[in-house]
Amino acid sequence: MAAKLSHVDSKGRARMVGVSAKPVTHRVCVARGAVRMSRATLRRIAEGSVPKGDVLAVARLAGIQAAKRTSEWIPLSHPLPLDGVEVCFEPDEENGRVEIEARVEAHARTGVEMEALVAVATAGLTLYDMCKAVDRTLSLEAVRLVSKQGGKSGTWRRPGEATGRRRRS
Repeated sequence: MAAKLSHVDSKGRARMVGVSAKPVTHRVCVARGAVRMSRATLRRIAEGSVPKGDVLAVARLAGIQAAKRTSEWIPLSHPLPLDGVEVCFEPDEENGRVEIEARVEAHARTGVEMEALVAVATAGLTLYDMCKAVDRTLSLEAVRLVSKQGGKSGTWRRPGEATGRRRRS
């Protein structure tokens, strides 16, 4: 038997799921992704010599801002009062990429998965935008949910994914 879709009404029309009967719980989600680039571009980011400025500082702010506005971008998501958003980066010189991690927290009736994913994607797209003039090989890769806590389903972790916090930069 096929699972009932929560975002579709009895006539097959999209709808926003009602969450008023759900209890408020502490929700935490972590998402990750990466932007692949040439090693020369990675060095320029580290040196601060990208013409548009401090790439990681701007990308961090973009990710935080995007998490706060997720309900404006994802049509059926709920606006949530976020308790905290962290966006961090880890340069990976060996593989020519910058790893991105977002951690989002809220006390809410629904999860913050989309907020964490939107933060990572937006930070990655901002990194791309700031570096595209110096590197046409950039690519945003592997945006994914790593873990979630809270709510009826409890704790979930992506199999095979380390869940420790990344180095903050």
